[in-house]
Amino acid sequence: MKTREEATKYGLSFPDTYLETPFHDPNWELVRVRGSKKAFLWVYERNGYINMNVKVRPEWRDFWRDAYASVLPGYHQNKEHWNTIILDGTIPDKDVKQMIAESYDIITDSPTKRIYEAVKTIPKGKVATYGRVAELAGNPRMSRAVGNALHHNPDPEHIPCYRVVNSKGELAGAFAFGGEHVQEELLKADGIEVVNGRVDLKKYGI
Repeated sequence: MKTREEATKYGLSFPDTYLETPFHDPNWELVRVRGSKKAFLWVYERNGYINMNVKVRPEWRDFWRDAYASVLPGYHQNKEHWNTIILDGTIPDKDVKQMIAESYDIITDSPTKRIYEAVKTIPKGKVATYGRVAELAGNPRMSRAVGNALHHNPDPEHIPCYRVVNSKGELAGAFAFGGEHVQEELLKADGIEVVNGRVDLKKYGI
């Protein structure tokens, strides 16, 4: 990968992305994510080469800088969180693409997204507590955020929030599922026994 066209084309291959030239200088092109409008790939020419700025996790930041002389601290950006990739032909395409993909993953990641993905992993016939979902989503301390996210579930058909109960195995209030006993009925359809509004976590918990 050496050209601007190759760089932007790969950036635009990720879901819900678009290209923008937001500055007065058309040299700078940004590939952004729809919705958040956050940029994960900056493409520009500098010193005769196409450069790209990508966001990077701290644990990988120095790895890439040490691996390739053409990976530098982010030009014109926070050097703690961004790297600059100089497309001078010295970095294999697979590693360039991996760095772009990592940047996309960082920009599109959010606690709410991770919570929804965690809930999707709860199998039929099982339940998880808010705390367990928080653990699965990568932060055991965000149990309250789990409740907030599930209350605004955008896709109940594919994000089975009815399989989430409190730390005692108790079901949520009627408001959460549009009516009294709705969560209980959904759990029973999964083959889970509900007694006095509670599920046996030892038997059904994950």
